[in-house]
Amino acid sequence: MYKLQSWAESTARLIDVATGRAPADLVIRNGRWVNVHSGEIIGGTDVAIAAGRFAYVGPDAGHAIGDETKAIDADGAYLVPGLCDAHMHVESGMVTVTEFCRAVIPHGTTSMFIDPHEIANVLGMEGVRLMHDEAMAMPINVFVQMPSCVPSAPGLENAGAAIGPDDVAEAMAWPGIIGLGEVMNFPGVAGGDPTMLGEIAATMNADKTVGGHYASPDLGPAFHGYVAGGPADDHEGTRAEDAIARVRQGMRAMLRLGSAWYDVASQVRAVTEYGLDPRNFILCTDDSHSGTLVNDGHMNRVVRHAIAQGLKPITAIQMATLNTAQHFGLERELGSITPGRRGDLIMTTSLVDLPIDTVIARGKVLAEAGALTQDIPPATYPDHAINTVKLGKALSAEDFDITAPAGANTVRARVIGVIENQAPTKALEADLPVEGGLAIGDRSNDVCQIALVERHRATGDVTNGFVSGFGYTANCAVASTVAHDSHHMIVVGTSKTDMAAAANRLAEVGGGVTVWRDGEELALVELPIAGLMSIERAEIVAKKADGVVEAMRACGCTLNNAYMQHSLLALVVIPELRISDAGIVDVTRFEKVDLFV
Repeated sequence: MYKLQSWAESTARLIDVATGRAPADLVIRNGRWVNVHSGEIIGGTDVAIAAGRFAYVGPDAGHAIGDETKAIDADGAYLVPGLCDAHMHVESGMVTVTEFCRAVIPHGTTSMFIDPHEIANVLGMEGVRLMHDEAMAMPINVFVQMPSCVPSAPGLENAGAAIGPDDVAEAMAWPGIIGLGEVMNFPGVAGGDPTMLGEIAATMNADKTVGGHYASPDLGPAFHGYVAGGPADDHEGTRAEDAIARVRQGMRAMLRLGSAWYDVASQVRAVTEYGLDPRNFILCTDDSHSGTLVNDGHMNRVVRHAIAQGLKPITAIQMATLNTAQHFGLERELGSITPGRRGDLIMTTSLVDLPIDTVIARGKVLAEAGALTQDIPPATYPDHAINTVKLGKALSAEDFDITAPAGANTVRARVIGVIENQAPTKALEADLPVEGGLAIGDRSNDVCQIALVERHRATGDVTNGFVSGFGYTANCAVASTVAHDSHHMIVVGTSKTDMAAAANRLAEVGGGVTVWRDGEELALVELPIAGLMSIERAEIVAKKADGVVEAMRACGCTLNNAYMQHSLLALVVIPELRISDAGIVDVTRFEKVDLFV
């Protein structure tokens, strides 16, 4: 475990270093200080670090250099606070906390606020504890938000575990818990649901932050009721008016750029065009695919994107550093390069392109030129967290039959409509053919089958429906045990034989993602930890995940990061239409509906 002294424990030494009475551990000389408090860039700045914290930031730190002090010449590079991801789910990267950190540290991320509600839906409190303890052992700051909605929508889905107010109250005493994870049951909060209000109360009684998730375009009384219920932020906005409404009501608007969610450009207009105060806007990723992390970046990618939308570089950096720290009550710990704060900074030659030349966390150089300089040992998980996929039986093509009403030649069916680069779906309807008494997809009009396979209790149950937007042209199937949020198994395909083969393959390997075409497996990512995470290194997982994307393209899919869209099709807290183990769900009304209209 990487131990960091508290500010109180290190104060005497920090003072001695700042005044020249004691040498620093590390001094960075001749940098351009990106000061997120004042909004200035100050050249000719030296930074002295001791006990993992900033001790002195000023024009000359020569007085803090001793015989054992390590010195780095910044040569005029910008000194930027370590980047913070304000809201994210490690499991979406298909890797453990350790591997996620290994992947993002070279990109300049030194603080993450993670909500492990994915593993909580499979393993409950034990899963949260496993990730919490792993997070506490990291060389960067990984704070944990206690999952709030397990299951996310009681009555509309059945998860592998459940969490309630007593669990939340217990977790608030854990050292790494920073608050309550996104409260996705927004109708429950607006309606005064006692479980939701109990969890929020337990968090507020601990003086910690309540995360929000209001996934509805309705900004009327339900929205105001949700805000009154206590959530302090929200990342589910997709329009400028969403960001404006949240900030006006005292919330922080979190603008996300994940692998498949592109919600920054539309919402940042609240600042660039409407002139709102940027202090209450925060950048985050929410969900990042392992391929994105390894190949494209993490929060540095988000900051670059925000700048490209018209934000001043210093403002975009504030939204990924100081604003985040202030929101979680950590301004005196991180988010800026100022005395007493944790020694987290990145060195870069451009604030616009943001190449990450050097990454320092808690005063240690962890990465240079895009590569780790200190390795982090891999994590281990107990046996009972492995191989959690229980189907109860081997599936056959007949399990994916959809029986049409008696005597029908065609049916009008509800169809889940995928929206590229957004989390919401459309509630579509389509007239579909009937063959041999079974309703089937319509490949020519981009309608194929979707199934939700129960995998926690070995019931053998399969819920069938239809989905549009993937563009599959081959006889194929894609199956995944990453199926937000209850994490059963989602199977999408044009061939029921391939759908059965894909589902059975995931049961065989203990979970993951697989793509099949014409009876052959094209790609596989094994995710044996709770059916969500790999035991392999991030680079290996990213390569396998790239194989999944390529295999989906080979089946005719042209969507950007289509796998991320696939994994959210059972998320029954984001409109409009979803599938769960309970049936087809209309999320605009939060109720189950018939497949056939």
